[in-house]
Amino acid sequence: MIKDIDFREATQDDLPEITSIYRDTIRVVNSKDYSEEQIEAWSSGADDTKKWQDRIKKFYFLVAEVNDQIVGFAYLKSGFYLENMFVHKDFQGQTVGSKLLRIMESQVLMNGHNVIKSDISTSAFPFFDSHYYDVGKKQKKSFKGQVFDIFIVFKDL
Repeated sequence: MIKDIDFREATQDDLPEITSIYRDTIRVVNSKDYSEEQIEAWSSGADDTKKWQDRIKKFYFLVAEVNDQIVGFAYLKSGFYLENMFVHKDFQGQTVGSKLLRIMESQVLMNGHNVIKSDISTSAFPFFDSHYYDVGKKQKKSFKGQVFDIFIVFKDL
């Protein structure tokens, strides 16, 4: 467990580390639940620099740092929708995700909402389940020619 994790709003300078965490985490952590073709399609989302720049600009977007290294990130869309949350492949299970999630939940409340929602992967299901998220429904999502099973989860705050 890591005790000294700093959290701050993301800047455009963080983009290389953010997209690297996104790509590497999918390729390592999610590879146990998805095919090679799905992993390649999904991780290629890191290449859309313009989309990532817009996310940092438009959304409540935080990074988690340990010793000045970004080890995770999360951002909210529409004030209550956890659009993405990723923890560096080498920092899984060390409280980074739990702390990021608590901050996002607090921000949702400060934004005037009583429910946080997210679309999550099969790999993320145990984490969200352990944080008392309920499944609204399971559905299929198509991305770059691949079809993924995802869960729409929510938590009353």
